[in-house]
Amino acid sequence: MIGFAMCGSFCTLHRAVAVLEALRASGREIQPIMSQVTYTTDTRFGKAADFIEKAETLCGHPVIHTIREAEPLGPAIALEALVICPCTGNTLAKIAGGITDTPVCMATKAHLRSDRPLLIALASNDALSANLRNIGTLLSRKQVWFTPMIQDDPVKKPHSLVADFSLVPAALDAALRGEQLRPLFRF
Repeated sequence: MIGFAMCGSFCTLHRAVAVLEALRASGREIQPIMSQVTYTTDTRFGKAADFIEKAETLCGHPVIHTIREAEPLGPAIALEALVICPCTGNTLAKIAGGITDTPVCMATKAHLRSDRPLLIALASNDALSANLRNIGTLLSRKQVWFTPMIQDDPVKKPHSLVADFSLVPAALDAALRGEQLRPLFRF
């Protein structure tokens, strides 16, 4: 089973759901996980209840959305891999700093203690500024992989990076082989 965690990069949630659909279509069993913010917040990009319903319908499992539910992932509920798609800069910083105050961060901590792949599909407006050091920190960590990224708007958002969501399935396959899909930064 693959864990699929979604964080509050609301403008990319529809693309994340498309990735979830593609992974399910390839026959993978998936456990959906959501941050508290994603699980509870309606935005101009969609209603939380609609994203929850779509994830649960696609996966056939209830969304894990509390720290308590996420804690068993790893030792008690062994995931083959964990994908965070989208991963916000906030979540990236917490993972790099070892902070486990959200369901996604707890799922990550619990999963990584089993030494299995974590794939991050970043969507962050500060990836090339405040979060650049966190990308570097996690690139050097065992079993942490990134989906290749692009600058989505280098003129208006010069510090922003967004994963190429279409590459998540290939990046997951690479991570399961112990490889980083390259090039990591695409232009």
